[in-house]
Amino acid sequence: MFDTIKQAVRKGFGGLFGSSKPTPEELAEVRKMYAARYDHFRSLIQANTRAHELMGELEEALRGYTPYGMHYVRSLCTRISTSIFQMIRHLSELNPGTYDRLFDRFEDIQDKIMPYVEPEDPPAKPRALVLDLHEIGRDHVDLCGPKMSMLGEAKNALGLDVPEGFVITTDAFWKFMKSGSKELEIDRLIQSADPEDREVMFQTSSRIMQMIISTQLPDALADAILDAYDAMAERSGTQFKLAIRSSALGEDAEGSSFAGQYRSILNVDRGSLLDAYKEVVASKYSMQAMAYRVSKGIRDEDVAMSVGCMSMVSALAGGVAYSRSPVNIRNENVSIQSVWGLPKAVVDGSADTDELVVNRADPMKVVERNIASKTEQYVCHEGEGICRSDLLEDQHDESSLTDEQAIAVARMAVEIEEYFGTPQDIEWAITEDGGLHLLQCRPLMLLENEESSVPNTDLPEPLLSGGRVASPGVGVGPVHCIRKDADTLSFPDGGVMVLRQALPSRAALLDRCSAVIAEQGGIAGHLANVAREFGVPALFGVKGALDAVKNGQILTVDADGHGVYDGAVEALLKEKPKQRVMSGSPVLKSLRKAARHIVRLNLTNPESPDFRPSKCMTFHDIMRFCHEMAVREMFEFGTNEAFVQAASKQLICDVPKQFWVLNLGNGILPEGEDREDRCVLFEHVDSFPMRALWAGMQAVPWDGPPPVHGKGLMSVMFEATANPNLVTAGRSQYTQKNYFMISKNYCCLQSRFGFHFCGVESLVSDRVSENYASFQFKGGAASESRRISRAKFVGDILEEFDFRVKVRADAVTARVEGLDKETMGHRLKILGYLITHTRQLDMIMSNPGEVEKRRQRFFEDFAKFDEE
Repeated sequence: MFDTIKQAVRKGFGGLFGSSKPTPEELAEVRKMYAARYDHFRSLIQANTRAHELMGELEEALRGYTPYGMHYVRSLCTRISTSIFQMIRHLSELNPGTYDRLFDRFEDIQDKIMPYVEPEDPPAKPRALVLDLHEIGRDHVDLCGPKMSMLGEAKNALGLDVPEGFVITTDAFWKFMKSGSKELEIDRLIQSADPEDREVMFQTSSRIMQMIISTQLPDALADAILDAYDAMAERSGTQFKLAIRSSALGEDAEGSSFAGQYRSILNVDRGSLLDAYKEVVASKYSMQAMAYRVSKGIRDEDVAMSVGCMSMVSALAGGVAYSRSPVNIRNENVSIQSVWGLPKAVVDGSADTDELVVNRADPMKVVERNIASKTEQYVCHEGEGICRSDLLEDQHDESSLTDEQAIAVARMAVEIEEYFGTPQDIEWAITEDGGLHLLQCRPLMLLENEESSVPNTDLPEPLLSGGRVASPGVGVGPVHCIRKDADTLSFPDGGVMVLRQALPSRAALLDRCSAVIAEQGGIAGHLANVAREFGVPALFGVKGALDAVKNGQILTVDADGHGVYDGAVEALLKEKPKQRVMSGSPVLKSLRKAARHIVRLNLTNPESPDFRPSKCMTFHDIMRFCHEMAVREMFEFGTNEAFVQAASKQLICDVPKQFWVLNLGNGILPEGEDREDRCVLFEHVDSFPMRALWAGMQAVPWDGPPPVHGKGLMSVMFEATANPNLVTAGRSQYTQKNYFMISKNYCCLQSRFGFHFCGVESLVSDRVSENYASFQFKGGAASESRRISRAKFVGDILEEFDFRVKVRADAVTARVEGLDKETMGHRLKILGYLITHTRQLDMIMSNPGEVEKRRQRFFEDFAKFDEE
């Protein structure tokens, strides 16, 4: 088809149609073929626009300020490659056979990107599915995860009392996940879910977890797990219950504790062991765990789940100990959080805890006690699982630890710190016989307090006061009370989360929190740990918080000062640098490596002999090449006078520029189509977006080039600013053809005004969801710095009118969409005005006063549009 059009162009249509002048029917056929050609050009430009937007999204992700996961990286890279491939395909259709080499370059670049975005296969060589705790040390991290590896090291190297047990390894996890094609299905579900939509993510999480729990374990894996249990039972001479604990890769690593994000199931017998294992594996995809991975930049495939199975300890008292203060790096005292019974109430933040502080000097001694009122404890149920039981009244206000027991716990914490070389967070339990058991150890994240320069006398009366500093700092935002799970779905960005209990599951919201207030919970709880990792101020143990505040109320939370204030307290608010939450994360590292083959631009000069497919080293190079070649194919094709006269009509207008109109269908009224002089009057144009754009172009006459000052002469040739050919008063030797391609609801303008190029594409109809306008602006006659300043000037103006704007060097791309017909018309008038009135403004961009005057003038003119 396109060869037919080319022949028509070369022969002036005379040889093709057998006469010197084509008939109206033949011209209609040519316009139809040209419209089909333009469909490919338009699709290429649309793909180019999408690719540019995605490139901008990728560049924003590379800055590392916003959390995202590996599935996002894969999805983003896939969307970019899809848009690039579409550009190549449509360019190839414009001139078949000419650009086939681009497909090869695309494949080569894609092959270089894929290793960084595709999940790595687990080790091919089979390894143990189950390992006994006696066999495990710190060199088993890749098989047993940091939690169980460190615990095995503490047991075997330090001789500490750790319950007997075994670990179901990461190889077992991969064996299970690959059975029944679950891995592929899970990957599909995650990629199709919007991570910003809490309800969708909740549903996705539920589906994945249910899929895992309902799947039968491979026989070899099930046999290996039960055989390990039976071997332990034979050694101990009795049937026993197990604590089933997660030990995922990356869990309890320094800076990413995953505290409380995965399941632990206590007091499990042999009959429930396999189901408990599947529940812990499934918890990898709990909503809070997925949100945590995204927020910390941890790739899903990097989190293989091993599971520790340890003999259950029936605790008289239990809790957590920090070998140093987690909220003050200068405080070397050991901080112990303790409760009666199992330590669950400490780690899940569901109860107030005793706090004992032990000085690590020799001899150690308890230097501080804060004893909570405790009415309940967690104990092992006679059958399975655990339950709450009421404490005797005389235990309510009694310390759950004696001083001697607290010192023993402190000694163990310091010993583990000295062995591993980093401050430690340990979980422990004391049995009826006085035995001290180590249940867990992991690196402790320390925070350095900033000294407040704000005197207390400057602060208003607090709305709430007291509590414990779970995470230091000051935060301000609207209150959002969470009393039930459904309340989490509407949590606002920057909200202050107010809770009754500091439950670990609420960590899923910390990436959008400004502060946390909880009526119950302590600094050793999982939520407190994650809040410190995220740098979110948190104050726990604030009595009556839920009753004292209401949703939407603005609060300032001063965790360091133990105060909560109504409204924003400026004296407490200090400007903090934006945190690069993804800094150093595996996801960001993968994205950066992939981005080398995506965003770099090597093809910068279309006139260079190197501007050819074989020199395309990145996707950006292919984008640049395709766009430039498409413009040449489309518009150089139309420069043949015979073709222009046959397929287009010249617009009759009172401006010293040539505009040609190609009617793609219903864009010109019948009386305009019937004219024999191959011209069209503007009154016959029936394209809504063209008429709106033209209205903006003609609304206010252009004043001509701005006055040239001394600095302007340094960067702009005098002829380019003073040449009468650039004045609108008469015809110019620089007059160029400019093209409108239109239908009733569509318009595409490609034009040169002065020394800059403008492009507008718009679709406007009564279908609001389909409406859009895209704008491209580039070039100029002044120095690069002035051209860049003008691009930013134009971009800033467009942002005032709902456009999404990208400015790169002296080029502006902008897009607005989803607005009603009237509003879209107004935005097109703005674009038309800017096309006309930004001519040669680049030469005054070094004069801030002149720039501000122009901006004010522009907005005064825009206001007149609203009055029409």
